Amino acid sequence: MLEHYHKWYSGRINKEFEMLTFGYAGIPLLLFPTSMGSYYQYKDFGMIARLEWFIQQGKIKVYCPDSYDKESWYNKQIDDSQKVQNHLLFDDFLLNEVVYRAMDETKKQKIITAGCSLGGYHAVNLAFRHPDKVSHTFSLSGAFDVRILIDSCFDEAAYLNSPVDYMANLTNAWYLNHINQMGIVLGCGENDQCKSYNFQLANILQNKNIGHWLDVRSAAGHDWSFWNEALPYYLSFLK
Repeated sequence: MLEHYHKWYSGRINKEFEMLTFGYAGIPLLLFPTSMGSYYQYKDFGMIARLEWFIQQGKIKVYCPDSYDKESWYNKQIDDSQKVQNHLLFDDFLLNEVVYRAMDETKKQKIITAGCSLGGYHAVNLAFRHPDKVSHTFSLSGAFDVRILIDSCFDEAAYLNSPVDYMANLTNAWYLNHINQMGIVLGCGENDQCKSYNFQLANILQNKNIGHWLDVRSAAGHDWSFWNEALPYYLSFLK
């Protein structure tokens, strides 16, 4: 399986950044790691092996970026407003240095976003913030309320990165139309600590008449055995 390691300096986030890619063709799959996870996490935990058929067949090309959570949501040295601002820097970096790169390399006009745990949040938030760039978003055990990541300061910038908040109040026709064209899967386990967040977001989407699939797996929890089984299953529905 074709694997490439990438490392470059980005002025947008003022640091060197690392990423692994797997494959040679197909729609780009931007796969976010769990909280503070590394760019090689999905390889180490067996997910890439589970996706090998899709990669080898040229169905997808997987992009595994490093986490930026230690500089943003999990940075205990800065206040809440700066955490959000750092996350926005990462959002700008991802769009301009990863998403557009993936589109150019694969000659595709849209990408898929996916991730597990906090990676599920990142996948959904990027997809809903840039819905014209995303064809599908697959969240596994995600939580979509940033209040769990900050202590007190829930300002406008935090609101605009908290999917359960901005989606509940969204009236912009452009966003609603693009999001409604997206394949949205919210996967969680029956015993998942994030199950309630998935039901909350699914209820909001239903109230907005936005098509989605809430997949609650019997006896599954917040763990790799569920995630490694679920993501290949979701990808099997791609045409």
